[in-house]
Amino acid sequence: MKYVLVTGGVVSGLGKGVTASSIGVVLKACGLRITSIKIDPYLNTDAGTMSPFEHGEVFVLDDGGEVDLDLGNYERFLDIKLTWDNNITTGKIYQSVIDKERKGEYLGKTVQVVPHITNAIQDWIERVAMIPVDGMDGPADVCVIELGGTIGDIESMPFIEALGQFSYRVGPGNFCLVHVSLVPVLNVVGEQKTKPTQHSVRGLRGLGLTPNILACRSTKELEENVKEKLSQFCHVPAANIVTLYDVSNIWRIPLLLRDQKAHEAILKVLNLESFPREPKLDEWVARATMFDTLQDIVSFSHFDCWLLPSSLFILSSSK
Repeated sequence: MKYVLVTGGVVSGLGKGVTASSIGVVLKACGLRITSIKIDPYLNTDAGTMSPFEHGEVFVLDDGGEVDLDLGNYERFLDIKLTWDNNITTGKIYQSVIDKERKGEYLGKTVQVVPHITNAIQDWIERVAMIPVDGMDGPADVCVIELGGTIGDIESMPFIEALGQFSYRVGPGNFCLVHVSLVPVLNVVGEQKTKPTQHSVRGLRGLGLTPNILACRSTKELEENVKEKLSQFCHVPAANIVTLYDVSNIWRIPLLLRDQKAHEAILKVLNLESFPREPKLDEWVARATMFDTLQDIVSFSHFDCWLLPSSLFILSSSK
């Protein structure tokens, strides 16, 4: 099993979920089978009781699991069916560890964040990654893991520690870290600033994780001198730095990754260079192009939405 971890830095809301989904799309187009896991550092067991005004809309899975909306992106982008276990939260992990402690499974040992919580996180990831989600037999080839929140958050610390240990557990060639960071442009000077990303990567490295690929969010494509500066200060090859600049719709994000050869960088880190190098995304290009041509706004009543095919509802609600 190969693992791709997607983390975020500087600010929240950069689009880690869409980035993780798009990475899965490109790798799937290369001929690989993909599964996904979303890690949410909040203490809630799941998103079922959380206000949509605070956390966004709840996505309901086929097994009835109420989870983060990013899992909806994974399902739609990758054409897979995930389970409640594909969404890991702090509440689920602590609950499972406390249940084991109450049953005496730790044989009287003092239960601590390290190693018990961190081991529980790693075991959960390994177990869920082996569950087929694409309707085929056997486990997937690559598991894309998204860590919610921002590097430096107190809530994320146990997961960061666990994932640092996990990268050593699975070994070199089986773990790729993609760090999504912000490269802001100050209107006053019109210059792309790299310092926020430098600080974010430095913090990530200080916590035991080294990014293999930088996915930089910006309003426009990164200039070459900015890439070189990021490469020098973040210790990431320039070929492994991609720009996720603003586009007309989210369906174009996988095309951005493909055009910048992000799949080649990921396959190289994961020792999967033997797979077809060029992703086949003709249908995806047609979908993104069609979306750009839509002009009429369609309104539905609450009752009508339940009567529509899910694909049409997704398309209209995205608009």
